[in-house]
Amino acid sequence: MTDDLEQQVRAAATRARVAAAELAPLARARKDSALLAMADALAGATDDVLRANAVDVAAARAAVTPPAMIDRLMLSAERIDGMAAGLRDIAALADPVGEVVRGYTRPNGLEVRQIRVPFGVVAMVYEARPNVTVDAAGLALKSGNAALLRGSGTAHRSNEVLVDVLAIAAEKAGLPADSIQLVPGTDRASVGYLLRARGLVDLIIPRGGAGLINYVVQNSTVPVIETGVGNVHIYVDADADLDMAERIVVNAKVSRPSVCNAAETLLVHRAIAEEFVPRVVRALRADGVVLHGDEAFAAASPDVVQATDEDWGREYLSLDMATRVVDDVDAAIAHVRTWSTGHTEAIVTRNLDTARRFVARVDSAVVMVNASTRFTDGGEFGFGAEIGISTQKMHARGPMGLTELTSTKWIVTGDGHIR
Repeated sequence: MTDDLEQQVRAAATRARVAAAELAPLARARKDSALLAMADALAGATDDVLRANAVDVAAARAAVTPPAMIDRLMLSAERIDGMAAGLRDIAALADPVGEVVRGYTRPNGLEVRQIRVPFGVVAMVYEARPNVTVDAAGLALKSGNAALLRGSGTAHRSNEVLVDVLAIAAEKAGLPADSIQLVPGTDRASVGYLLRARGLVDLIIPRGGAGLINYVVQNSTVPVIETGVGNVHIYVDADADLDMAERIVVNAKVSRPSVCNAAETLLVHRAIAEEFVPRVVRALRADGVVLHGDEAFAAASPDVVQATDEDWGREYLSLDMATRVVDDVDAAIAHVRTWSTGHTEAIVTRNLDTARRFVARVDSAVVMVNASTRFTDGGEFGFGAEIGISTQKMHARGPMGLTELTSTKWIVTGDGHIR
C-alpha cells in the first residue's frame, strides 16, 4: 500500500511537470481568463464548499483541536467570497513572466538579457487553512507554474472540493489538464514522498507551524522556501503617541490572534511605562487578552501572569501576549534579536532617528513604523494574495506574491559570435 501511495504521488508530480511545460509560454490573457473563470466557479460552488468544510470542522472539534486551528480551518460565505475576490485580484496584476530584470549589450556586440520564468512545478505543504488552496493555485497559475497542493488531513474534504472546482474551471478555460492537483494521501507518508520527488518537483513551500516547517526543511531533497513562525514584536518608544500606540497594539493582537502577523510580544520604554502600561493592560484585558508580563506589568494588574523565557520565544496564536518594560530602544532591539523568528516587528515613535535606528538594526523580513503588524500580508502589500511569508534571506523574503514564484534565465543573442 505504501509503495502504491508513492507511485501515486510521483504520478501526480509527473502529470504536473507535463502541465508546467505547457503553462510556461501561455499568454497573460489565457491565464487571466482562467483565473476569472475559477473565481466564478468558486463563488458558484459556495454551498458545496461549506458542506464539506462543516464536516472537517466537526471532526476537528471532536478531536479537541485548539481554537486557533479551528479558526484557520473554518470557512464562511464571506471568506469564500474573499477567496474568489483574491483570484480576480491576481488576474488584474501584471504578469511577471517574461519581464526583463536587466539587459545590456557587451562591447563585442552580444546582447544579454535576464528574464523572469516560472519555476515549473511548485508544491505547497500546509496546515488547516483551505484559503491557502485557492491562493496558491491562483498565484501558481498566473506565474506559469503547475500547482501540487498538500493540505492537512484536517481540511481534506474542503480541499478536495476546492481543487475539483478550480481544476475543472481552469481546464474548461483552456489551461492544461493537471495544472492544479491535490497530492494523494492524507498522512505524513505522502508528504515524505513529495519531499523526495527531486527532478519532478522544482520547489516546495511549507506553510504552517514550526513542526511542519522543520519537518519539510529537514527531510526535503527538493529546494524549499521556508515560511516562518511569527513571534512578532511591537516596541512602544519613549517618544510614541500613546493613543496611536494603544490602537496599534490592540489591533495587532486582537483583530485576528490566530494568524502569523498577530503581535505576540509588547515592549514598552521605561520612561513612559508608568503612564502607558496601566492603560494598555486595561485595553488588552477588555478584549480578553491574557498578559504574560515582567514585574512592571505584573504591578499594573493582578491578572498578569509572570512571564518566563518560554513566553518570550513563543508564537501563541491566541489571545495571549508577552509583555516587558525595557530601558531604551537598544534594549528593545536586543530583545527582538534574541527572541524574534524574523517575521515582523514594529516600532511606535514620533522620533525619526529612533525609528531609523530600529529599522536598521532589526533583522526581520518586515519592519513596521507606526503601523500594525497585521499589514504583513500579500493582499495588503498589493500582491492580490500571497503564497506565504518567507523568513529566509534568499530571493524571496516577506510576503510572497507572483514575482517570488518566478526564477530567471539568461538570453544571449549574437550574430555568429565565437569565443
